[in-house]
Amino acid sequence: MNQELNYMFVKYARVWIPDAEEVWKSAELVKDYKPGDGLLRLQLEEGQEIEHKLDPKTQNLPHLRNPDILVGENDLTALSYLHEPAVLHNLKVRFIDSKLIYTYCGIVLVAINPYETLPIYGTDIINAYSGQNMGDMDPHIFAVAEEAYKQMARDERNQSIIVSGESGAGKTVSAKYAMRYFATVSGSASEANVEEKVLASNPIMESIGNAKTTRNDNSSRFGKYIEIGFDKRYHIIGANMRTYLLEKSRVVFQADEERNYHIFYQLCASSHLPELKTLKLGGANDFHYTKQGRNPVIDGVDDAKEMSNTRQAFTLLGINESYQMGLFQILAAILHLGNVEIKDRDADSCIIPPNNGHLTAFCELMGVTYQDMSHWLCHRKLKTATETYIKTTPKIQAVNSRDALAKHIYAKLFNWIVDHVNQALHSTVKQHSFIGVLDIYGFETFEINSFEQFCINYANEKLQQQFNMHVFKLEQEEYMKEQIPWTLIDFYDNQPCINLIESKMGILDLLDEECKMPKGSDDSWAQKLYNTHLKTCALFEKPRMSNRAFIIQHFADKVEYQCEGFLEKNKDTVNEEQINVLKASKFDLLVELFRDEEKATTPTGPTTGKRMLSVRPDKGRPNQASKEHKKTVGLQFRNSLHLLMETLNATTPHYVRCIKPNDYKHAFTFDPKRAVQQLRACGVLETIRISAAGFPSRWTYQEFFSRYRVLMKQKDVLADRKLTCKNVLEQLVQDPDKYQFGKTKIFFRAGQVAYLEKLRADKLRAACIRIQKTIRCWLARKKYLRMKNASITIQRYVRGHQARRLAKFLRRTRAAIIIQKYQRMYVERTRFRRKKAAALAMQCILRAYMARQNYNRLLREHKTVLIQKMVRGWLARQWYKRTLQAIVYLQCCVRRMRAKRELKKLKIEARSVEHYKKLNIGMENKIMQLQRRVDEQNKENRTISERLTSLESSHTVETERLKKEVGRLRTAEDEAKANANKVTSLLEELARLRQELATTQKDKKVIEDWAEKYRDEMEQMVAELKEQNGLLKNEKEDLNRLIQEQSQQMTEKMQRALQEETQQLENDLNEERSRYQNLLTEHLRLEERYDDLKESISVAVPKPGHRRTDSTHSSNESESTYMSEFAESEEGSRAGEDMTRGGDMSTFLKMQKRVTELEQEKHSLQNELDRREEQFQRARARDDEEHKKARSAELEYESLKRQELESENKKLKHNLNEMRQLLSGNAGANTSAPGSPAYKVLLDQLNASNEELEVRKDEVLILRSQLVSHKEAMQHKETMTEPMSHPEDLRKMKDAGEMTQAYLGLKDTNRLLESQLQMQRRSHDNEVEVLRGELQSMKEENNRQQQLLAQNLQLPPEARIEASLQHEITRLTNENLDLMEQLEKQDKTVRKLKKQLKVFAKKIGELEVGQVENVSPGQTVDEPIRPVNIPRREKDFQGMLEYKKEDELKLVKNLILELKPRGVAVNLIPGLPAYILFMCLRHADYVNDDQRVRSLLTCTINSIKKILKKRGDDFETVSFWLSNTCRFLHCLKQYSGDEQFMKHNSTKQNEHCLSNFDLAEYRQVLSDLAIQIYQQLIKCMENILQPMIVSGMLEHETIQGVSGVKPTGLRKRTSSIADEGTYTLDSILRQLNSFHSTMCQHGTDPELIKQVVKQQFYIIGAVTLNNLLLRKDMCSWSKGMQIRYNVSQLEEWLREKNLMNCGAKETLEPLIQAAQLLQVKKKTDEDAEAICSMCNALTTAQIVKVLNLYTPLNEFEERVSVTFIRTIQTRLRDRMESPQLLMDTKMIYPVTFPFNPSSLALETIQIPTSLNLSFLTRV
Repeated sequence: MNQELNYMFVKYARVWIPDAEEVWKSAELVKDYKPGDGLLRLQLEEGQEIEHKLDPKTQNLPHLRNPDILVGENDLTALSYLHEPAVLHNLKVRFIDSKLIYTYCGIVLVAINPYETLPIYGTDIINAYSGQNMGDMDPHIFAVAEEAYKQMARDERNQSIIVSGESGAGKTVSAKYAMRYFATVSGSASEANVEEKVLASNPIMESIGNAKTTRNDNSSRFGKYIEIGFDKRYHIIGANMRTYLLEKSRVVFQADEERNYHIFYQLCASSHLPELKTLKLGGANDFHYTKQGRNPVIDGVDDAKEMSNTRQAFTLLGINESYQMGLFQILAAILHLGNVEIKDRDADSCIIPPNNGHLTAFCELMGVTYQDMSHWLCHRKLKTATETYIKTTPKIQAVNSRDALAKHIYAKLFNWIVDHVNQALHSTVKQHSFIGVLDIYGFETFEINSFEQFCINYANEKLQQQFNMHVFKLEQEEYMKEQIPWTLIDFYDNQPCINLIESKMGILDLLDEECKMPKGSDDSWAQKLYNTHLKTCALFEKPRMSNRAFIIQHFADKVEYQCEGFLEKNKDTVNEEQINVLKASKFDLLVELFRDEEKATTPTGPTTGKRMLSVRPDKGRPNQASKEHKKTVGLQFRNSLHLLMETLNATTPHYVRCIKPNDYKHAFTFDPKRAVQQLRACGVLETIRISAAGFPSRWTYQEFFSRYRVLMKQKDVLADRKLTCKNVLEQLVQDPDKYQFGKTKIFFRAGQVAYLEKLRADKLRAACIRIQKTIRCWLARKKYLRMKNASITIQRYVRGHQARRLAKFLRRTRAAIIIQKYQRMYVERTRFRRKKAAALAMQCILRAYMARQNYNRLLREHKTVLIQKMVRGWLARQWYKRTLQAIVYLQCCVRRMRAKRELKKLKIEARSVEHYKKLNIGMENKIMQLQRRVDEQNKENRTISERLTSLESSHTVETERLKKEVGRLRTAEDEAKANANKVTSLLEELARLRQELATTQKDKKVIEDWAEKYRDEMEQMVAELKEQNGLLKNEKEDLNRLIQEQSQQMTEKMQRALQEETQQLENDLNEERSRYQNLLTEHLRLEERYDDLKESISVAVPKPGHRRTDSTHSSNESESTYMSEFAESEEGSRAGEDMTRGGDMSTFLKMQKRVTELEQEKHSLQNELDRREEQFQRARARDDEEHKKARSAELEYESLKRQELESENKKLKHNLNEMRQLLSGNAGANTSAPGSPAYKVLLDQLNASNEELEVRKDEVLILRSQLVSHKEAMQHKETMTEPMSHPEDLRKMKDAGEMTQAYLGLKDTNRLLESQLQMQRRSHDNEVEVLRGELQSMKEENNRQQQLLAQNLQLPPEARIEASLQHEITRLTNENLDLMEQLEKQDKTVRKLKKQLKVFAKKIGELEVGQVENVSPGQTVDEPIRPVNIPRREKDFQGMLEYKKEDELKLVKNLILELKPRGVAVNLIPGLPAYILFMCLRHADYVNDDQRVRSLLTCTINSIKKILKKRGDDFETVSFWLSNTCRFLHCLKQYSGDEQFMKHNSTKQNEHCLSNFDLAEYRQVLSDLAIQIYQQLIKCMENILQPMIVSGMLEHETIQGVSGVKPTGLRKRTSSIADEGTYTLDSILRQLNSFHSTMCQHGTDPELIKQVVKQQFYIIGAVTLNNLLLRKDMCSWSKGMQIRYNVSQLEEWLREKNLMNCGAKETLEPLIQAAQLLQVKKKTDEDAEAICSMCNALTTAQIVKVLNLYTPLNEFEERVSVTFIRTIQTRLRDRMESPQLLMDTKMIYPVTFPFNPSSLALETIQIPTSLNLSFLTRV
């Protein structure tokens, strides 16, 4: 093939070359290849250059590598080059890089075992694949299962899923998931839960048929084919299982690191359980059959837990506890049998030691005798024609015999379990079709291959032949369908190998013949094989070095089989005497295992009566079962294999090939060598080869046109796409054999798509180069023009700069000349000024000198005079100062002494602890004290200053006096001069005075120093105090700031906590609401299920006589509709249980559990009722005591009230008599005037009424007196039930009429008195409570006032006034609130009284009418009188509708069941049926008819349910009744009389409130009904939108030409090109408009519309995102842009409808982020950080999934690297989120119904005649 693609081997072409380690290695051509070259120069990916030599004989070129955009495709057939390296590389990239384990290969699903649990098998994934085409979603086992299920329903043909692969490849898991898919999507057709039973068979079969091997921890050691049966509606009705070739040898032998079957280890792990103590088991290492592998534990598997699961599965399948214990007893006996020790007696005999514990346990468990079993374990019986011999056996044969017995017992047990599983899965319903799941071993080759591997490989040869024929047939059908010339494709046919094995004289035939020989052996059989086939068959070979082995060339590989053991395993012999011992057992289950074959199920398949296959039956003779035991294992296996092939050929097969990626069970590790071996063995490469031999690449004309439009010229594009593609292909591909044109597709040879992709890439590259050239030219020209403009600008600025420089130079020259001129002038002027200043200075100095001399002379004279004056004054002051200093000194000494004492006291106080406490406790008091001390010190300073001032003033006076004295002395001196005798005495006096003056000055100086020192100390103390005060203030400010910060922090913290708590409460409320609504949904589903069951039971088991249906049930038997229906459903469930109890034990157990729960609930409710009744009785007893105490006071009150009424009655009589007299005096001629006959009639009636009133009054007085006299004997309830308690009074009455009247009067009186007493007691209690409340409030107010007074006394006056004002304001506000509350209570009381007044007025009116009608004939006048016309005022319409009881069904029928929503929505007011029903309900309430109220509401609810069940799939009907149910609910709230619902009512609407009944419980019932209707609306809407979402949001190209189309392979996906009939985004928008307009026409509440729209957008976003996560072809950059555009259109729709604030946009956030994730850059760590911060609405699993699925559509895009994905996972590791991959599309937001009162007045509503409600009467 590569020779035909020589033109592709050019430089840079990439090829695959063989490699010993990696199988295939990628390389790149360094130079072009030319025909005839013997070698290729290649460069490996590591950079190394090599030379690849071509085979000189074949000249085969290496395989070409596919373009990068095709790597990682979902379908291997979509690859352009189909060969082994391309397949291997594609699987490796998907498995390692994208973590995708499933890949299509044509019709085959390749599944690679990840050895890791992946979250891709949940119910959400099943729902996502359900109903999808196989090519639309990513490869998955669910896609294959859905395809089989869909073809079964569409083609009505049975299907088969064939799962094959090596041990450890995941076959069993794949088959299990396929069955889980069928069980989930189809459900069961009955109540037997068959799908659960089918799934429950898996743990049973795994426990008894799976074991740990070196390759797999849960390897199936048998093959099985499970047929899942379906009925005509394609619901599961049953299943059947066939098993093949159980590996019995594993029971007695296990290799290293392997285990026996799981069930043995589960038993050992559960041996501690009480019920298993009798089995005498221990650990797995205690038994020979479980310890040979030396590894009895599987990592991560809890055998005890698995044992519990196995037992639960047994119970679910109907195998009861006794049978289970019997099975465990046999299994334990097998373990004990393996531990039986056999010892040699001599060379030919052996013996079992006596009292062997394990043999004893075996015999006890199996119910056989110890002697018989020990004897036949060591002996055997030989039969001849005449005699029978008993012969001893050597130890080896005895051990083999023991092991054969163990294997035989286990095989019988295995078959028995399979038989009972089939019985449990069998259904009595006729099977319409089935899907078979074949889980069978794959091709096996080991170092030593024996009989088991031979049978396995034989089965795989048969399956491979069937697979090849099916693939060939599909290819042929495709070519014929497209009308392409069919050419025979040469493919490998393994019929010769099958003939070698199964034909006459084949290997199996020779083996059976040798088994019949008396002395047949493995060696003789080998020689027969050599003689027969060695020279005649090329597929049979003999090993060179062995004469006991042979080689067969299988389709996958050559396998060498060792002949040793073939005959023994084929015979499968066991000692018959040992079997006879077991048959004689007392253990019933053991005897049942060894019954004759005609009574037991054969290991190869089901019995004839239970076969459900549509193939030919096995035609056997009646005595065939007796010969079955003589058949060899090979013959049995060949027959069962033929039956299996017939079954598969009669069905449509689907293939799953499981691949084991490595032998070490490492997660996501790919070994190319092992993978290639399995791909060759499982037929995947054969499929590729067959596909590549023809036309593997197939494109529709539209897809080809869209992909390769770039290769066409405009003139080549024609209206006919087919003709356009033909013309273009003829131009592009010259060889017409490279392609073929079909009816709808173009078929290409291998490599042609790669060639076209190369042409396309070259064209795009050339276009890119041309675009780059043009853009670079444009950029260069733009740069040149910018440079040119810049240079011109620079030149302009340079020239300007030079011109400015020249002008500046000229200006500077001229300025220099001017400066020189002025400088010279300045120098001359300066010289002149200096000379002038020098002359003036000299003159000034001379004149100044002369003036100073004169001044000094005058000054000296003046100083002399001044000195004389000062000396004389100083002498006088000296004397004064000495005197003053002495006085001050004395004062200082006294004050210092006191100050020292005070200082000592203060120091003592300062040192005391209490002082510090006081300072610390009352810092503010200290500040205030310090402030006061400062004030005192200032005051003292001021006092001292005043004293100093007074001293200075006295000193001044004294100085004046001294001056006068000096003057006097001067005069005296003058006199002394005259009197010389007095001079001496005066001088002495003067000296003394001078001394005193000096002393006084010294004292004054000391006092001044002390005062200065004291002032400094005080100033220092004041400074310290100020500093301390400042520190205290700062500390106070810091504390205040800290308190404010802490309060602010606490406030913020509280706010955050409040917000979090509020959010948590909202979430809890939504969760609780959602849980409640889900329960309602489940309840509705159970109701519907119950109705269906009841209908089916009524049809299946008809009963004679009339049977009451739901429509005939009385709605008056219960208060709540749901409770009655639930009770009926429970009774129906019990009845159905009784009918099917014998047939279905699981249903019986479920119902029994449910009944137990209901009984417990009933007991709890009964206890609660008893407790309530007991509380009520205690309260009633307490009320009776209070009633007795208050009885006397009540009677006194009644007597006073009676006296007042009598006086009032007398006044009324007096007034009446006066009016009569006045009327009789003013009689006129008018007939209606007083005195006329009509007037007399009325007067007589009035008199009769008065007389009757008097009689009644007397009776009341008599009865009241009787009541008072017997008040001690009357009780609260006896007054109502025992009216005949006074026989002595009743005997006084003479006739029955009087007795009846007395009884009625007594009854009415008792009721009246009781009601008045209760009212009085309630009022008294209320008054007491009010007085207590007032007293408590007064106490609290008094305490508060005292506290405020105490606080105010401590405050300064200004703060005290402010606090008083604040307190007064608070008090007035509280009083205002109390008054408002009282006013509201009074308004409520007034409304209540008005309502009562209306009722009383109505009753009085009825009584008046009754009295007028009941006038006796004797009261009429005999004379003929004219009738009196009393006009009646026309009553206003009160908004009520009256109907008769018999018209109720007609009302419901016309208004609900037969009403057409479209006509009502278009022509009438919205919600009209709800208004009419409520108006009818109002009238029933008005007439106080509780029966009618209950009946109307119940009938309405049931009718709405009925119409929704009948037309629940009609969106318009569901929306209509959702709107009307909500309106009816709002009306019940609006007119209920509750204040919270009456705020928006008008006065008239408040008058229309319900007066007699509280319908709160029915409001809840209606709310539940509205929730059910809403959920049904959402489901109906989802069913309509579901088919549109994927096509419109993902597949349709809203922006044409953005995304290209890639090759699709065999599994055709849905085209993204808009064809006729496909849905687009406009289809979704139109449907949304239809939904919105319909709800608006029906008058749905706006808030409810917002919730519906939010749910719609959630469904759109969730379905779109789920499909995006499951479709690799949709994860591209262009698709992300398409999604962004589609979401913007949805947001625009929300803006048009003013619904942006309904929360719908937020539901699309995950989809928006996924689209952004497809478009953002995905390379660096910064990109990873941006993605992590951007995709906060996506889970980590979703982000990683999108990155793994990201697929470039062109070569210019790049894939996301594995390193980048790991970086994302590392950054998102700390996220706390659900690991679920897909969004829950079934999730429904909890709905709320906000109260929406109607402004429509009920009295204005008119009933149209079209509703046929003429029987309703307006009231």
